[in-house]
Amino acid sequence: MKRLTQISRILVGALFIFSGFVKLVDPIGSQYKFQEYFSEGVLNMEFLVPYALLFAIFLIIAEILLGVMILIGYKPKFTVWSLLIITLIFLFLTWYSAYYNKVTDCGCFGDAIKLTPWETFYKNIILIVLIFILLIKVEFIKPIFKGKIPKVITFLSLAVFLYIVQHVLTHLPIIDFRAYAIGKNISAGMEYPEDGSIPPVHDFMLEDSQNDLAPELLAKEKVMLVIVYNLDKSDVTGFPKIIAAANKAIKKGYTVYGVSASFTDDLILAKEKHKLPFEFLFCDETTLKTMIRANPGVIILNKGTVVQKKNWIDVEEIKL
Repeated sequence: MKRLTQISRILVGALFIFSGFVKLVDPIGSQYKFQEYFSEGVLNMEFLVPYALLFAIFLIIAEILLGVMILIGYKPKFTVWSLLIITLIFLFLTWYSAYYNKVTDCGCFGDAIKLTPWETFYKNIILIVLIFILLIKVEFIKPIFKGKIPKVITFLSLAVFLYIVQHVLTHLPIIDFRAYAIGKNISAGMEYPEDGSIPPVHDFMLEDSQNDLAPELLAKEKVMLVIVYNLDKSDVTGFPKIIAAANKAIKKGYTVYGVSASFTDDLILAKEKHKLPFEFLFCDETTLKTMIRANPGVIILNKGTVVQKKNWIDVEEIKL
């Protein structure tokens, strides 16, 4: 039983650390997922939507930190009970999603690994069995270091995780698992896989008042897209830097467009108010949120391949 407990400890700890890490590098993705869960069509708890990012950050850090704590053996009783509670929460959400077909991707592994709700539900069942083993034989979970070292490791880990969250929220995800990551070709991502499943890039259109300009723009070598997925939620303090970068790009022969899901009239007013040197195209909001975790943000394309991505705060670093 002691060996089984140690195996369960390693498996649970490793899974929680991996699951937490792939979300830690992109907490905004988890924010969007919680907004989906809180929406009227799912849990109908829309009053929690404004707090989705806080929920995401808390659960991500709790998840990865508990994984560290169980591996090093810091406060085993507290850690195991916390692991059980958080897994029961995940179990309910995945069961609800699977049974009622509400959320097709739970986001348990961020964008790194896609699982169906039922696959995630059964994964959580196995996880709970392992945690119950730890709960029954918690006396076998001993610290792997002596003295205060486990405590120091725990709090240092917490500090590192908080720093990573702050960094990625200010800039962009450290690791990009999405189909619009640097080096990915959007046109190639729109091709249907051999098994006929949905391609990684779908609902990608860049529409003006009459046509979809996506095919034309994806064929060009020098394209700058300024992503403002929702004008009302955009950080307008970033517009001066965006304007400077756009003007510089235009002088160097780039085709520059803004891309948004906001209403045309609002975009026209914003263009006049902020003296934006580019026209806006329309694209689906979910697609724009997937393309870049910034509002506004900038993407540079070369024949459909993403070569640079920057949050507005780092837009001066773009090399043209």
